[in-house]
Amino acid sequence: MHTEELEAGYLARPDAGRHPGVVMVHDVWGLADHTRDMARRLAGEGYCVLALNLYRRMPTVRIDNPGTWMRELSDPQLLDEIQAAIDGLHARPEVSGKVGVTGFCMGGMYALMAACRCRGLAAAVPFYGLLSHRSGLLYDAQGLDPARKPREPLAMAPELRCPLLAFFGEDDEFIPVEDVRALEAALSRSSQPSQVVIYPGAGHAFMNDTRPAAFRPEVARDAWGRLLRFFAANLSGTS
Repeated sequence: MHTEELEAGYLARPDAGRHPGVVMVHDVWGLADHTRDMARRLAGEGYCVLALNLYRRMPTVRIDNPGTWMRELSDPQLLDEIQAAIDGLHARPEVSGKVGVTGFCMGGMYALMAACRCRGLAAAVPFYGLLSHRSGLLYDAQGLDPARKPREPLAMAPELRCPLLAFFGEDDEFIPVEDVRALEAALSRSSQPSQVVIYPGAGHAFMNDTRPAAFRPEVARDAWGRLLRFFAANLSGTS
């Protein structure tokens, strides 16, 4: 396996050949070792994975309160970063033509939003992405800056542009099940196939094996297997 640190983030890919590309979007804490490990795992399955560093252009990153931090981020700006990552993978000689996106927590939110806005995606797999500005970590009683947060993910969902597989935990303290059901309804109005999986007994960050209290090994294995089958079905061949 070949790995390298790029200006845009962390690249992991098989040593030889051409393979589908995947943009991986980190959680609120940034491009950490866990994200790099997930990128290597996916590269080991035959993908050229760019674990994007969404914070690379920011002069300082100090996260005292994750909700406050996320509410201050510019969604249009970060979606432009994801678009640039998609375009960058398409341009790499090691990438066979099709590119997908996946992400976790905040990254799952941006993976969903990218699937509704960005060009050049053939599949999207968000994990427990935040959905609403009216509840959870993105809610602010004073309201959100419309320039930074013009639309909530739920409002964008009917505009889905590629097949999508989304994962949530039934006991997620940050994402009410009602929001997940609203996502299913919104996705049903799109022209693209989609599936939403809700795991009983799982909460937020159930894929993160560096957080023992949150990690659910059986759920994580099932979700990973579903992701691999979904990407194999949608990213094989050339675009």
